[in-house]
Amino acid sequence: MISRIDLRGDALPTGGALRDLLPRAEFDVEAALEKVRPICEAVHHRGDAALIDYAQRFDGVALDRVRVPAAALTRALEELDPAVRAGLEESIRRARIVHREQRRTTHTTQVVPGGTVTEKWVPVGRVGLYAPGGRSVYPSSVIMNAVPAQEAGVESIALASPPQKDHDGLPHPTILAACALLGVDEVYAAGGAQAVAMFAYGTESCAPADMVTGPGNIWVAAAKRYFTGRIGIDTEAGPTEIAVLADDTADPAHVAADLISQAEHDPLAAAVLVTDSVELADAVEKELAPQIAATRHVEDRILPALRGRQSAIVLVDGVEEGLRVVDAYGAEHLEVQTADAAAVAARVRNAGAIFVGPWAPVSLGDYCAGSNHVLPTGGCACHSSGLSVQSFLRGIHIVDYTRDALADVAHHVVTLAEAEDLPAHGAAIKARFGWKVPPQ
Repeated sequence: MISRIDLRGDALPTGGALRDLLPRAEFDVEAALEKVRPICEAVHHRGDAALIDYAQRFDGVALDRVRVPAAALTRALEELDPAVRAGLEESIRRARIVHREQRRTTHTTQVVPGGTVTEKWVPVGRVGLYAPGGRSVYPSSVIMNAVPAQEAGVESIALASPPQKDHDGLPHPTILAACALLGVDEVYAAGGAQAVAMFAYGTESCAPADMVTGPGNIWVAAAKRYFTGRIGIDTEAGPTEIAVLADDTADPAHVAADLISQAEHDPLAAAVLVTDSVELADAVEKELAPQIAATRHVEDRILPALRGRQSAIVLVDGVEEGLRVVDAYGAEHLEVQTADAAAVAARVRNAGAIFVGPWAPVSLGDYCAGSNHVLPTGGCACHSSGLSVQSFLRGIHIVDYTRDALADVAHHVVTLAEAEDLPAHGAAIKARFGWKVPPQ
């Protein structure tokens, strides 16, 4: 059902050597680049017509326009199951509580009398959000993208999601309903690399965006890489991951359920258990079969994910070694189910999000914890963060010096400019004082 990697007995390697021992999905964004290039350039040169052609080719739908009519958003919300609406509203409410606290304020530092540096935070002008629509429907991703952008103060927000053959070429109605609840009324029926290209270049119906965020498949990730430098991106999201650091205090039924919960996303999804307890490992394996038998998406997603090279049970000598392993792995989602889980979790350095103890499963974070579920994958948690208000803000320094404040430091500026063989830099200072540097 799931392979084992035994790291007990010998000293664990460090750095990349340890990372190389751990399971990871094959996700070659570089190879996909050449395939998305012509798609992106077709959108560049043909605009909406290219988007309509790709909707027919990739999604099997005939569109007459790409932008979703406002009436479709209203209708989707009116027809939404009341229980689903209540769940989405609570998810939005909790996400706003957390993300509102992330707002940054302008701060001025007096460096010297008469010399200040102010850092002000300015939101990007326009963002394009992406909500996947392949194997599953993700209204939660609409929330996780839109809420931080809104709380950051982004004035122009548009969203793209693939057109659905079963819904008259519109994105899934639950996606549209989530947009309506959030007040996002600019929505496009476009998926994959072509949606990213639409936001990057702009088309007749869609103005270009400054930034694109949101999870997607390898074609979305490749398009984000293609446009890096032209637009801002959040991350090149790869297949979803869960790692569970557990000892013999963990409930094997909980651990098995949580591994399965991520495996049902995609056949490339990674499910990794790191434990110092062989008894727990055995018990989790026994739990997998009956729990899998009781759910859906078994043959097309769950079993390929659990049996794939990206998933494993990793045996270690102790929790201390387990911490080293999960830090080397840098999971998108990390659960800590050990004795004194909070203290163990506090020592983790690399993870997109950490879920502490038996009552904080990843599923909670996916929907209603208030945290964001757009997180770094593929080990990128060692250098990148999940989506937040900060993702949509730019810090700008404002330098304000008086004549006396500049005079006080002018000789240092000139000296450093000359040390770097940039005499014109120094001359820009000297010009303000009659080409004579004020005395020290």
